[in-house]
Amino acid sequence: MDIQLDRTSRIPIYLQILNRFREMIISGAMPEGALLPPERQLAQELGLNRSTVLSAYRELKKEGLVEARVGRGTTVLPLPSQERSDTENATLSWRHIFRTDTARSQSPLLRDLLALSERKDVIPMSLGLPAPELLPVDLFQQIQTDLARELGPTLLQHSPTEGVTELRETLCDLAAERGISCDPTETLILSGSQQGLDLASRVFIEPGDTVIVEEPTFFAALQTFNAHQARLIGVPCDQDGMRTDLLAEILERRHPKFIYTLPTFQNPSGSVMSLTRRKELLQLAYRYQVPIIEDDPYCDLRYEGDSVPSLKSLDQRGLVLYLSTMSKVLFPGLRVGWLLAPREVIRRFTLVKQSMDLHCNTPGQWVINTMLRDGHYQTHLNKVRRAYACRRDIMADALRKDAPSGFEWTKPKGGFYFWCRLPDEVERSQLLAESAAAGVSFLPGWPCFVDDPGCTYLRLNFSFAGKRAVETGVARLLEALHHSCRKQSISAREAGGTPPIV
Repeated sequence: MDIQLDRTSRIPIYLQILNRFREMIISGAMPEGALLPPERQLAQELGLNRSTVLSAYRELKKEGLVEARVGRGTTVLPLPSQERSDTENATLSWRHIFRTDTARSQSPLLRDLLALSERKDVIPMSLGLPAPELLPVDLFQQIQTDLARELGPTLLQHSPTEGVTELRETLCDLAAERGISCDPTETLILSGSQQGLDLASRVFIEPGDTVIVEEPTFFAALQTFNAHQARLIGVPCDQDGMRTDLLAEILERRHPKFIYTLPTFQNPSGSVMSLTRRKELLQLAYRYQVPIIEDDPYCDLRYEGDSVPSLKSLDQRGLVLYLSTMSKVLFPGLRVGWLLAPREVIRRFTLVKQSMDLHCNTPGQWVINTMLRDGHYQTHLNKVRRAYACRRDIMADALRKDAPSGFEWTKPKGGFYFWCRLPDEVERSQLLAESAAAGVSFLPGWPCFVDDPGCTYLRLNFSFAGKRAVETGVARLLEALHHSCRKQSISAREAGGTPPIV
């Protein structure tokens, strides 16, 4: 790539890279569909830190000149139509009307992953969804019929922004089973727990505010906080969860708006925060008066070991906001989640929510209420626990059988995911390409970090695909991994010489 850098110039290096790519795109030297070099590769070629190249690529995306797609890299977009004499027949360039910050802060990764759920030619180990064949569809149809007979038009009418009262009461009973004391006025029904993250961002975050997250963490949460221009600080995790000793040092210097954590079967790592760490985290929150958002979508999906109390159940001062969802066990398409929080917070969230979607899906709320109230949820939960534990074990055996040297992973005690570290010699873009060609997908680890982690991780889901597909998917992935390692080895031998220190 012909990029000449003037390291003595007062123009920042990332802007020099940006200007050169912009020039090549506008001149036609890089036409529509042309592929930009992977960030890591270009950084190595130029002797730079990868974050410098990443900054240039982000600005190109902001200007609407390129787009990044999972498994396809960063490609050049078509240029806006040039000014024409016949303006009435000109094509409108929407990219010049969109807000510029949406191009910078939003990634298509989540959309692309969900699109894989409809693909028949790909084994999607990148998703975070329950098994479709295990969903109780017949029961769902029967409940809808019974509700239509019982409620009549009410089933299809508007419902309160806070949520159907009966469902909020039922969820308080479920919360009590989880050791949490609350009442319906402290409960808000959400369009999936993802909406709770967006509401928290809208209510709490002003541009430049600090938010503390675990590393790694749920990539869609990072996208949401970034979209609201938060300054993110990642706290590393170990086998016991978030490093509270490092968190204490950060809280001494900064006062964040909130701390975001998934303490139970964390996404993506599958780890569980120890009871000691949970108590330490709460004490730090009390000392520095910082709220905690506890995201708890997987707590019911435990396959072995003893449960650990939620942060919300341990909280004595009302600083924990508790998010959960039905989407990991029942009917993700209904998009029913909920928030437990102090009344003042619920009131403010409700005012913001009403301008977003007025209220959640009314029939879906009634269906979930019936599933919980009549014991169907627990029956189904017992069934899927057995099925997912089996699929987890199949994935563990397949990884143990064929994983190459340097491939590390941890078998989770619950949740949906294996968190894997790849051998250092594997180039992630190469593995993505090889896996796509092999008909298997995974979630690359880098979107789960605030900054580049410096090594390559990936997340594998075992819940969505069937037992045989799990085994086949792992075999395809590991073959792609072996192939990537061989290609990297050949490339290194052909390059020869001493690699640059960057």
